[in-house]
Amino acid sequence: MKKLIQIKGDASLRKFFRKKNNEYSSILVFAKKEKFKNLLVYDAINKILNKNKILAPSLCSENYNNNYIEIQDFGNETIFKRLNKSSVNQMSYFKKIIILLNKIQSIKNKKIKNFKNKNYIIPKYDKKILTEEAKLFCDWYAKKHLSKKSIKKFSKEFMKIVKKLSSKLKLKNNFFVHRDFHVSNLMLVNNQIGLIDSQDALIGNRSYDLASLIDDVRYKTSKSFKKKIFDFYVKKQKKINIKNFKNDFEILSILRNLKIIGIFTRLAIRDGKKNYLRLIPYTWELIDLRINENEIFNDLKNLLIQNFKKKLNEN
Repeated sequence: MKKLIQIKGDASLRKFFRKKNNEYSSILVFAKKEKFKNLLVYDAINKILNKNKILAPSLCSENYNNNYIEIQDFGNETIFKRLNKSSVNQMSYFKKIIILLNKIQSIKNKKIKNFKNKNYIIPKYDKKILTEEAKLFCDWYAKKHLSKKSIKKFSKEFMKIVKKLSSKLKLKNNFFVHRDFHVSNLMLVNNQIGLIDSQDALIGNRSYDLASLIDDVRYKTSKSFKKKIFDFYVKKQKKINIKNFKNDFEILSILRNLKIIGIFTRLAIRDGKKNYLRLIPYTWELIDLRINENEIFNDLKNLLIQNFKKKLNEN
């Protein structure tokens, strides 16, 4: 007998159900909105990952016309859950995650046939996408917190600074970037780490996923622990210009977390998912941590202090 049990969703517009029978269980992913990305692209990226011996949910069946796919069930044990248990050796898990990230970043193939037998090529994470994402901070968070008179001036100045920062990125866009690489999207599957939520993957800057992992808005770690993970990643690289890498890591961490503040505000206002608002104060803390590391952020820091005084330290 088959049973369908709805399971907790994420920040996307998808719905998830666990399908259980006596022999095995699978996951049904439903998506009416953005169904190309959430169903077809999601499976295509998973195929690329699996092809490169990276554990991602494989397709069991597809019913694209009825807005769903059926995929392998990885269970409920995320690394996030495991790390929140007492007496866990945090660093041993993060070392395994960095080794997985290195494997992901060694992916060379960017093209795959999707289940409609059409070629899917992973797009580039260009500066246009980066600046559009940062604009979500203006469109949702700033718009909610500033007066109509202030918002226009703020947005204009903010976007000018964002474009300037993105022009200061040093590394090439030539690495597989998951774009949501953090411990809530990493699953423990029979002592292996499985990767979920990969539909937004692009070819971009190699520091992005590390910034996503270290400056994770959902999982708090100390500054010294963050440095440990960063140093472990750098140590594992054969050829890396540490100065350029650190520069890009800091820029992308700040831009990513400004985007996240915009997204979490949108989730609360547009989709009624108010629980994401509780993550915003720590997101500000992460921005504050990085904004003091490099003088290239001075203009951004001054603008944010002028308009959101209590969110950043003025030192």
